[in-house]
Amino acid sequence: MIPIKTLSELPPREKYNPGKVTIGIDPGLGGGIAVKYASNIIYTFNMPQDVDQLRDLAERITYPDSSNTVYIEDVPPFAGKQLPGARMFRLGENCGVIRGIFSGLYIKTVLVRPQEWQGALGLKKEKGMEQSAWKRELKQAAQELYPEIKVTLKTADALLIMHYGLTYE
Repeated sequence: MIPIKTLSELPPREKYNPGKVTIGIDPGLGGGIAVKYASNIIYTFNMPQDVDQLRDLAERITYPDSSNTVYIEDVPPFAGKQLPGARMFRLGENCGVIRGIFSGLYIKTVLVRPQEWQGALGLKKEKGMEQSAWKRELKQAAQELYPEIKVTLKTADALLIMHYGLTYE
C-alpha cells in the first residue's frame, strides 16, 4: 500500500466492509494516522496540519456502521529539557483537537502512553540513544510488521499504535 496524501485518493466508502475499524494516531505535527478496516485494508496518512482537514479525514476514514476505535498516543504533560514548553503546548493542543474530533463523531478513543504501546510490542529505547536513531528503529519495526506498506518516519508510530490496538484490545 502507498500512503494516502489526500482524501481524493481514498476509495468510496461503499468499498469498505462494515466491521471493526482500528485507528492508530501519533498526534504530533510530524506524526501520522494509520487505519485498518475489517477487510484488512490499511491506509496511512501524514498528520493534517489544519483542523478542518483533520476533521474531514476523521469523518471519511471512519465507517458509520462499524465498530470504530481510535488509539491515540497520550502526550506527557512535561518532557524535560528536550521539549520546550511551547512545543509541549502545541502537542497537547493537537492531541485535544484529535480527541474532540473523534469524540464528536461518537467514536471510542483510547489514550495509550508511549511506554505502554512500545513495551507491549517489545520495543525499548536504549539509554543514551539519540532520538533520530530511536525513530529509525521504530520505523524498521513498523516495516517488519507491515512489509506491504511504505512506512515513513511520519506514519511509523501510528502503525505501531494501531498494531497495539489490534493486539491488545
